[in-house]
Amino acid sequence: MGLISRSYYLSSAIAVRCCLAAAFGWFWISCPATAIELTAAQEGLYTTVSIFAPSATSMTVCYGFVCRRREIMNFTPADRAALSKILGAGRSSGAAERAAVQKAMIWFDRRIGPIIGTDKRVANADIRTFDDKHNFDCWDTTRNTTSLLLMLQERGLLKHHVVGDPHYRGYVINLQLPHNTAVLIDRATRTEWVVDMWTRAYAQPPDVKPLAEWIKEN
Repeated sequence: MGLISRSYYLSSAIAVRCCLAAAFGWFWISCPATAIELTAAQEGLYTTVSIFAPSATSMTVCYGFVCRRREIMNFTPADRAALSKILGAGRSSGAAERAAVQKAMIWFDRRIGPIIGTDKRVANADIRTFDDKHNFDCWDTTRNTTSLLLMLQERGLLKHHVVGDPHYRGYVINLQLPHNTAVLIDRATRTEWVVDMWTRAYAQPPDVKPLAEWIKEN
């Protein structure tokens, strides 16, 4: 099933379920808020693992490697105030905003970690870690970071950047290991910047560097 038809199928199924929930009073069924406009590559992050895309008020947190475990995170008024304060401190320049994004990712890690157990997570976790229930792989961090960035963008908290498409690297011929990351695009320079929390342990600042530099690393 192609991306467009798969997306339509999932959206239709969600719509039917939510209409039934409203009709019969099944208020315990969780339905997504107004959808954020996504690129095809961004949408694919969610449709490929059958989860809701983020909204201005909630996101699905993926963990356990390739989103085998998941948790809905609803942003409380206190959460939104905290993120507004963090991003507000970075409005003077693109560099300041990228530093604020790093702090927002640390905030996210500390906010969700004690709830789902990823406060025990380690850097560069994958199947070889033998501890999926406490860790993110790079696909989990790509989804989670992109989701948080899209939420910030939807709420008007990103002044100098827009959320780009996730980016992959991994060339066997060069012995480069496969890896994936979220991306921000500087509005003024059009430079793409990765926001990569997979390479860092719990509550450490994620890597934020030019995509052109990241793509050459192993």
